[in-house]
Parts: sequence; C-alpha cells; structure tokens
Amino acid sequence: MPLHQGQQKPDARSHRVNPFYGEANPVSGMVEAPPKHRLPDGPLPPTIAAQLVHDELMLDGNSRLNLATFVTTWMEPQAGLLMAECRDKNMIDKDEYPRTAELERRCVSMLADLWNAPDPSAAVGCSTTGSSEACMLAGMALKRRWAKRNADRYPGARPNLIMGVNVQVCWEKFCNFWEVEARQIPMEGDRFHLDPEAAAELCDENTIGVVGILGSTFDGSYEPIQELCAALDRLQERTGLDIPVHVDGASGAMVAPFIDEDLVWDFRLPRVSSINTSGHKYGLVYPGVGWALWRTAEELPEELVFRVNYLGGDMPTFALNFSRPGAQVVAQYYTFLRLGREGYRAVQQTTRDVARALAERVDSMGDFRLITRGDELPVFAFTTAPEVTAYDVFDVSRRMRESGWLLPAYTFPENREDLSVLRVVCRNGFSSDLADLFVEDLTRLLPELRRQPHPLTRDKGEATSFHH
Repeated sequence: MPLHQGQQKPDARSHRVNPFYGEANPVSGMVEAPPKHRLPDGPLPPTIAAQLVHDELMLDGNSRLNLATFVTTWMEPQAGLLMAECRDKNMIDKDEYPRTAELERRCVSMLADLWNAPDPSAAVGCSTTGSSEACMLAGMALKRRWAKRNADRYPGARPNLIMGVNVQVCWEKFCNFWEVEARQIPMEGDRFHLDPEAAAELCDENTIGVVGILGSTFDGSYEPIQELCAALDRLQERTGLDIPVHVDGASGAMVAPFIDEDLVWDFRLPRVSSINTSGHKYGLVYPGVGWALWRTAEELPEELVFRVNYLGGDMPTFALNFSRPGAQVVAQYYTFLRLGREGYRAVQQTTRDVARALAERVDSMGDFRLITRGDELPVFAFTTAPEVTAYDVFDVSRRMRESGWLLPAYTFPENREDLSVLRVVCRNGFSSDLADLFVEDLTRLLPELRRQPHPLTRDKGEATSFHH
C-alpha cells in the first residue's frame, strides 16, 4: 500500500455544497461540507455521505481508458453479482465458508492442469491478494529450501536471487524484506530482459533460484524460460549446482497456455519449481486475486505452512495476509467455469489481435518506432523515431490525457536509461472500436506536436501518472 502523511497544514476553509444534498429542505439542509482531514463531529445521512464521495471520485481517470494497467477493468454483470454476494465472506475462515474454500481448491487444480504439472493432484497452491504476494511466498519457499540444504553455512552465508533488471518491483521488495542479495542482469542493446547464459554465470552455491518473467511489464516480451532452464542444466553438469527456477507469470501464465501452446515454459520443464499468476490481470478478474503453485509438496517446505483452529476446524494457511474477502476467488472460479479453455483462447487471441493491429497503425504514422509489437503479451511499447526532435514520449502522454487516455511514458532501467517509451496494454474490454478512437486522438495531436520548437515537458516525473 502507498504511504501517506496527514494534512501538513490545517484546512480551515468552509466548503459550501449543493443545498439539494440536504435530505428534505434545500434551504435548511446541509450547507457546509464536513472536514476532510479529521472525523466529523457527528454522523451524516447516508445519501449525503455517498454523494460527497461519489462527486470526488468523478475526478479519477476512467479505468477503461487506462492503458498503463494490466489489471482487469471489465467483467460481466453476473460476476459482479457473485462478488457482491461474497464480499462479506472471510476467505481465511474455511470451516465457516467451506464452499468458497472448495472453489479455491478447484481453481488450484485447474491451474495445475493448465500449467502441465506432472501430477496435478500432487501440486500444491493457494490464492493470494495478487502476484506480489504470490512472488513473496515463492521467494520464501526458495530461500527456506536453500537454507535447509545449506544448514551448515546458514546463517552466515548470504543467499542471492538471480533476475533480470526488468522484474516487477515486488522482487526487489522480496530481496529487501527477506535479506536476499538481488543479482540483476542489466539490459543490453535491444535485449530488454534476462539473458540465460548471463543468469547462469551469476549463480553460485548461495543462489536460491532464478526468476524468469513470462511477460515483462516494460515491453510485454516473454523471457526465454526454456533456454534459461537449459543454461542451468549445463551449469549443473559443469559444477553440480542445482538451481531451481520460479516463473513469474503474472500476465503471461494466463495468456501463453491458450494462444502459445507450443511455447514450453511451465511445469513441463523439470527445473521449474513454482509459478505465480495474477487472476486479476489476464485471469480476467477484478483486482484482488493472485495464485501461487508449486510442482509438488516437496517444493513448499512444511514449516512455512501455519495451522490455526480458533475460527473453527484445522486450517492450513500460507499467506502474508490473513483476513480477506472471498469475492475474487469466487469470481475466478466463475470465469474459469464460464469461459473454459476455448473461451479463454478466444478472449486472449482477440486481445492480441487488437494489440498487433494497433501497433501496426502506430508504426505506420511515421513518427514512432516500435520496441515490441504485441505478439507475446497483448502489450506493445514504442518510442519516437530518431528524426523526431520537436516532442518526446512525455509530451505525447501528457497531451493524450486531455482526451482521457492514460498512456504511460517512462524510462528504461540501467544500461538503457537513454530509452524512453510509451506502452499500451490491451485488455479484455479494450475493443477495436476503442483502438480506433485511440488512433484518431493520437493522429489529431501529431500536427500540433510537430510544430513545437522542442519537447515541452520539464518535469518528466509529473508528465505521467505511471511510475514503473
């Protein structure tokens, strides 16, 4: 969660509100808004409180036009109704809500089968609040298994985790919180993610694992998981080091199984120990659900699993959180049941088709150079062409906000900090009609941008609300 500070200066102003917000008489009803940074002295009627909050939220961006987020912004009304029915169910209380717990178990089984676990019935997994928590749990399991194998040296020896510099920030958090050295492989030239041989070279006896990203948030590209495992196989032949792989499939693990069936990245590779995904990304569920799975129970050390009985019954739990609503898990099961393999294939293929077609149209404008084309994740990144000097990607992002589009602009990390890009994330609900509107708005801006004397964005940090 973001950290916030309280109001630095007291807000002493009186704010008048619409007299019609009064419950009955617009003359004698409410004439001043309640304070913003301290609790009001007394209660408000529910209609007034709801209207005040509603009015302020109108200033938020439109989530459907947010091209920065990977998170689902549209579901069927039936899913919304199911979620409303389950929002008061505490997911952790499996004895009290056994059917919700059963739906969670079924989702784990479905994912184990989807990701080609050798024996889906032997795979273990759990739901989480999202991929960040799932990655933390997977990292904890990797570290604990390494510590048990190296009990004669740990504590003392410092464990390390190998990853590309393009990883999502949750992996840096994991290394910081759990005191693991993050060994990151920098970008180089047009390689914007991990290099398998470079990853193997960084491994040593203190390496707890290597993280492979199936769908980089920087540009939407898949990391070569099969090649990574092959490089680690060769390392084991040379040195005896047996390094496990965790696949962070936050997005791609719900795309590749349906439309990249020939891509080998999952439990078919014996070195892949665990996989996570975000149900609330291309799993097509509203925010609040992720999944973590391990090949077998041996990959998840038993001492990390806690059992509680004070809510009734014996409940094993492996999570950083405790109480959370069951609504998102129920919505995930609904979506699995509703779409099936063929339905997911149709949705993800359509989303990729929209991304690829839109990337081609952006490329044809002549002002931009594509970094990726949306042919892996339904995501593409692009930058301004070398001859474009009148404006930059931050100008484009800022001006597109005028039409409601939240188009992220950001700089790549170390070794490619010279590269600043725009990125478009195509999700279910971002239709070809919306893509047409996007192109129209971007095309209309170009003549004005070309007439600029130079890029106008002074504070690039404020040019876009997106910070990687």
